[in-house]
Amino acid sequence: MNANLPWRTAWTIARRDLNGRFKGLRLLLVCLFLGTGAIAAIGTLTTAIETELSDRGQALLGGDIQVSVWQRLPNEEELAAFRELGTVSGGTRLQVVARAGENNAPVELKAVDAKYPLYGRFVLEDGREVGAPPPGRAWLAQGALDRLGLKVGDSFEVGTASLRVGGIIRTEPDRLGEGFQLGPTVIVADDVPQAAGLLAPGSMFRSKYRIALEDPATDLEATTEVLDQRFPLSGFELRTRDRASPGADRFVDRMGEFLTLVGLAALIIAGIGIGGGVTSYLEARRTSIATLKVLGATSTDIARIYVLQIGAAALVGSLAGLAVGVAVTPLLAGALSGLLPVEGGVTVAPLALLSALAYGLLVALVFAATPIIRARNFPAMALMRARVAPLSRDRTALRWVGGGLLAIIALALLSAAQPLLTAGFLAGAAAVLALLGLIGWAIRKGVGALPRPGNPILRNAMANLHRPGSNTGALVTALGFGLAAFVVLAAIQTAIDGNIERRVPDEAPDYFVLDIPRDRIDEFGTLVRSEQPEAAIRTVPALRGSITAYGPRDAMTQVAELEEIPDGAWPLRGERGLTYSEDLPVGNTILDGTWWPNGYDGEPLVSVDEEFAAAIDLQIGDYLTVALLGVERTVRVANLRRIDWESMGFNYVLVFSPNALEDAPHNIAATIELPGETPTGPLLRALVNAFPSSSVIEIGQVLAQARTILTQVGLATFAAASVAVLAGLAVLLGSIAAARAARTYDTVVLRVLGASRGQILLMQFAEYALLALVLAVVALGLGSLTAWLVVTQLFEFDWLPDWPTVLAVLGAGIAVVLGFAIGGSLPLLRARPAQALRSL
Repeated sequence: MNANLPWRTAWTIARRDLNGRFKGLRLLLVCLFLGTGAIAAIGTLTTAIETELSDRGQALLGGDIQVSVWQRLPNEEELAAFRELGTVSGGTRLQVVARAGENNAPVELKAVDAKYPLYGRFVLEDGREVGAPPPGRAWLAQGALDRLGLKVGDSFEVGTASLRVGGIIRTEPDRLGEGFQLGPTVIVADDVPQAAGLLAPGSMFRSKYRIALEDPATDLEATTEVLDQRFPLSGFELRTRDRASPGADRFVDRMGEFLTLVGLAALIIAGIGIGGGVTSYLEARRTSIATLKVLGATSTDIARIYVLQIGAAALVGSLAGLAVGVAVTPLLAGALSGLLPVEGGVTVAPLALLSALAYGLLVALVFAATPIIRARNFPAMALMRARVAPLSRDRTALRWVGGGLLAIIALALLSAAQPLLTAGFLAGAAAVLALLGLIGWAIRKGVGALPRPGNPILRNAMANLHRPGSNTGALVTALGFGLAAFVVLAAIQTAIDGNIERRVPDEAPDYFVLDIPRDRIDEFGTLVRSEQPEAAIRTVPALRGSITAYGPRDAMTQVAELEEIPDGAWPLRGERGLTYSEDLPVGNTILDGTWWPNGYDGEPLVSVDEEFAAAIDLQIGDYLTVALLGVERTVRVANLRRIDWESMGFNYVLVFSPNALEDAPHNIAATIELPGETPTGPLLRALVNAFPSSSVIEIGQVLAQARTILTQVGLATFAAASVAVLAGLAVLLGSIAAARAARTYDTVVLRVLGASRGQILLMQFAEYALLALVLAVVALGLGSLTAWLVVTQLFEFDWLPDWPTVLAVLGAGIAVVLGFAIGGSLPLLRARPAQALRSL
């Protein structure tokens, strides 16, 4: 028995045989480059965001703990409790309209005290590091100056107060923690809102108090629970430094889940391409392998030589993917700027990169195992006859492939933030692969059972699909994944565009007006109609409160005792807008129960949105308890209704009977819709001058901001899904390359028998066209299901794809796939018959 070659000698042979430009292994390089690069970019971006949230949690929040409450200031007992924990910095937040001459702009007024900021650095454009502005001054964001036409030193008004621009904001450390805003920031001293008449009873403002704990090691969860228990009816919303920006956290989680699925999909598709590429590579070296065996090389020697070659190529492809993944992270962060808390520049995340490298190498070795073991185990003469007598399957490869797949699955589950989601995706991918395999088997059997057509080109094309040694199974997998990727890309993108059009409609009220005093509502209507007689005005009472309990009267569920908020029960999180009405709101439909009559003075009632009621299993006749300005009120559910959320007007999950809430301090909110192309400037100036303490918000600016956010999400999704499309095309090329040797033999035989180049090319086209047409239906179903899961379950958007566009993209995908297939077949026409026949 011959001794096995040492690894050093095997590497010497492998290195000499390995082309410096990796000829024959370029498909493996491309597949690993795409898959590893996607995983590296995802891991690096996610790590950068998580690090930013963790390291800057105190600065992003503005403290270790933040306590916020609507429509009131904390009382002395509550303030004393805050001070027992550490240093306290407080202030208020509210939407107002700033005025400068003829210019008006909605701004977010942020009032802070002398201790602001507790953490982080607040820096102006001139380089000064400051805190609260001095009396009579304000710090303004550049956007506020641009809209008001101001420069440093100019004067402007908010409410009844006149202020001077003291500086331009460069770095606001807690900006992300403040959440969504309807205008640029204006920072003032904490006494300005009260002095400007903006904090009247019922005004829609928010108090925010940040606490820097004396002991940084204090248990944050226990501390917030103590505050909740001590002030159960306060309406406090509590946040801690480890959850500085819940909106950003949720967005990162959703995008991270989606991107992780894209990365895994790219790797799975890339693995199929790797298998095809390695098969093609080893087929081209069939004679070399047989020669080495004739010269005495053992099966182990063959395995070592080609494992080293493929391992070297896999390492190069994976490292290139890592480098590109790190390099594109700043571009991804830039595309999502304003949505994600991540600094610019290159970020290196060692664990994420090592994980991506491990994925790449494992995928390469697992999918390359079958062709390597086949070449290792078969005798030299069997390899010599492989083109005319294809090698049979080697079942010993199943052990290696199965073990490697288990290792990949284990790595995926151990590194996943959502193991159940990842496990479900892997199970789904396995089901898709099994389905495509079954379809490939069915096509071979079905085509073989069909009568032979008279057209020779079509007859040969069909024969290629079911003859022994055909690569129909690999082509079905490649075409299925490739076409499904086109459908996924189109469906997700058009669904996001549909949400932009539906959730951000072009036809919406021209203004929202907040904090109109109840005793001046007639004056408000008179003013609007004096400026615009045809204006449509809708007014609603506006209050804030939180749901504290719900359910049957004798067994109500306490919200504070819930371990987790049920899916779809978002109104249970913190305070929400409340209103009351004599009549059913416009655009709402009663589904069950009845509306209360005008002048109703019986038991307080509430109307509930059907989706929210279903999420918490709330029935007609059950009860809700809401905390409003520290007072609990219990009401009975009178009816369930469907809300037209597309209307962009006032839509409330809870609408109460007037006798339930009208005695609470509150103001009025209004929408104003102007006819046609009416200029909005004159009415805006009149409203701001007559109601300086009210907030007039132009909807156009809000819609533009919402469109920008959704467009950013769409672009990030498009970029991520494109990786899967490229991987699918790479797999197609791999399948074509894997069958090239056998196809070369078939082609030269046909040419010797008299077939022209055009007939051979047409035969290839007919074969791929038949497969593509069959698989287009499969791809439409698989791609649509995948896109639906991403859009509705991950992003929680409505399912609104543009089906004509999806079908058009699928058609274009078929054209692209056929183009690649024919392009990959062109080298067959250049084969010289005499040379090809002599190589047999």
